[in-house]
Amino acid sequence: MNQRLLFQTLKSYKKQYLAKDIFTGIIIAAVSIPISMGYAEVAGLPAVYGLYGSVFPILFFAVFSSSPQFILGVDAAPAAIVGSALASLGIEAQSEAAMHYIPMMALFTGFWLLFFYFLKSGKIVNYISMPVMGGFISGIALTIILMQIPKILGSSSGTGELLELLEHIGEALKHVNLLSALFGAGSLLFLTAAKKYIPRFPAAIVLMVLGVGATEIFHIDDYGVKLLASVEPGLPGFYLPDWSQVDITHAAGRSLTIAVVVMAETLLAENNFASKNDYKIQDNREILACAMGNLAAAFTGTCPVNGSISRTVMNDQFGGKTQAVSITAGISMMVLLMFGTGFIGSLPVPVLTAIVISALMNVVELHLAKRLFCVSRNEFYIFAAACAGVLCLGSVYGIIIGILLSFLEVILKATDPARTFLGIIPGREGFYDLKRNRYAHPIESVVIYKFSENLFFANIKIFQQDIENSLKENTKCVIVDAAAVTGIDITAADGLSMTAERLKKRGIQFYFTEHMASINEKLRSLGMGELIEQGIMRRTMTAALIAYGLEKRPYPLEGLKDTESTGTLPAEQEDTMEEFAWAFGDEAAEKIEKKVHHIMESIEKLPDVEKLSETGIPERADVWKHLGVIDEDEVLRRIEMHLDELPQNLSGNRNLVLSLLERRRVTIEEELKKENPEILEKLQKSRQKLEKRLEKQNPEAVRKLHQWEEEMKTQKMK
Repeated sequence: MNQRLLFQTLKSYKKQYLAKDIFTGIIIAAVSIPISMGYAEVAGLPAVYGLYGSVFPILFFAVFSSSPQFILGVDAAPAAIVGSALASLGIEAQSEAAMHYIPMMALFTGFWLLFFYFLKSGKIVNYISMPVMGGFISGIALTIILMQIPKILGSSSGTGELLELLEHIGEALKHVNLLSALFGAGSLLFLTAAKKYIPRFPAAIVLMVLGVGATEIFHIDDYGVKLLASVEPGLPGFYLPDWSQVDITHAAGRSLTIAVVVMAETLLAENNFASKNDYKIQDNREILACAMGNLAAAFTGTCPVNGSISRTVMNDQFGGKTQAVSITAGISMMVLLMFGTGFIGSLPVPVLTAIVISALMNVVELHLAKRLFCVSRNEFYIFAAACAGVLCLGSVYGIIIGILLSFLEVILKATDPARTFLGIIPGREGFYDLKRNRYAHPIESVVIYKFSENLFFANIKIFQQDIENSLKENTKCVIVDAAAVTGIDITAADGLSMTAERLKKRGIQFYFTEHMASINEKLRSLGMGELIEQGIMRRTMTAALIAYGLEKRPYPLEGLKDTESTGTLPAEQEDTMEEFAWAFGDEAAEKIEKKVHHIMESIEKLPDVEKLSETGIPERADVWKHLGVIDEDEVLRRIEMHLDELPQNLSGNRNLVLSLLERRRVTIEEELKKENPEILEKLQKSRQKLEKRLEKQNPEAVRKLHQWEEEMKTQKMK
């Protein structure tokens, strides 16, 4: 085995991690006791086998994993699948047949995962979007929470999907043990408060100690509060699966389902935690780690194991840094099995259940659901569908639904692509979105259509309809900006050809421009070379305009009678803040004002402000980041108009700030004079237009500014 595959998260280990990793590992071992024992019984094994599954499988996973914080263990989904498999075969839980069958399923699960590893199946997560991933994880967390609620009420854990779980909760409510419910609800409130106000306090351990104390002192079990089952001391022995006692075909088939669930659920959850905590994992290596964990489970005689969200949340909450947490948890469980099993029988079930529920509450992605609801309803519905799929149909179908929804999301985006119509702003180069720029005008008799997606069978009709709906009586030319089109299929190519033919019959010239040369090659291979030969395919929009007959600029614009006399728009309308308009759209004006105030605050923080009056604000000062010279010049003028809002420590030194800004303006001019005199000329014209616009927008502020400037000149003359 390649040594680079081993203990990856322990490389470059730092001493400061050790205390947290050991402490967190002990916490993980403690919370694994009720979780593992409960799920072992769901799978059809004696409860102690859940503890066995928390020793060697977790250690083997730690050896191979690339995730610094993910924890393996006996978990809900594989346990439920194993339990249902036993029921379908008529095998009684905890019987001799079950004790043979279950480890064999773990063995085949490990084999299937090894097969997936060699196929490099880790790439599956690349096809699952964030809404699907968040919905899937939230669905699993909610399912486990619903499973646990009856245990707080004094009943056994629920099983099945949403309807069965709700039915089980309903039955539990009919036979509530009030003391058990009080212990569980009180523990949950204590954990929630501790998480909010004292997050580093080991509340879970304190609760377990208090729970054992309540059992030993007050004998709460005499009042109906359930305790964990007692466990005989001793480590798990080596178990060799007996092939002769099992239907291999059935075991291998059911194990394939488990392996798919383990791979998908683990990878989805691991990537979710990696994204939140800003680190990278190697998806294929995680499949190998899960395979080794399941093989270890098989040779321990226990059930298949899976990546555990609830344990990983606890790890994240207590600040574990590496897989040293898993190693500590495995060793702690070994010590417990050898010397501390008497302690287990005194642990109240509702207290431990509250610890599990508290951890899982952080996993439900309510914040993501809220964000999606506000910004993208389609993605919110996908999130909700993925969550509901897991809740109502289980992990297996939830994974299938999730993958299908991911592909559906891609198809929906491709069939409703970003697209718009372009025009020209007088006095500027380039083409602008007519919807986003109110001062942009269409070129007279020309439609310029921008389509931002590959053309294929599912969106060619949208392409055709948009062009058809844009035509007017005076339309003589249609130009497509296809810079974002990198692929085209035969259906779309036929549609493109038909569009060109229909427009030609109506006397309208049609051009397809800005696309990659590979599109032309594709068209030729599809037998559509005539589109190129007819001159429909053009390299640039400018080339298409020249081919149409518009060789001279400025182009005639719709809505403007005399283009020559309107090379620029009226000063009060022109928006010279080009970068802000592009970046913020409708919020540009608000962002400009925020930038002005930010710069004013930054000037206050500059070192030796008074000395800067001689040198000016440094060229690379943070305040000027992301501003072009014309944008910066307007910001400088706007700052001057806000001088009565200066920070307190500069409010009495207005002339100093004016001189700083003037010096900065002079620096800009000197640099442009050397490097780009054409831009300097444009800047000077821009200043004249800006001044006129500001006089109309805020005449009082301009009057004050001129007064301050005159006062400063008078002081200099003296």
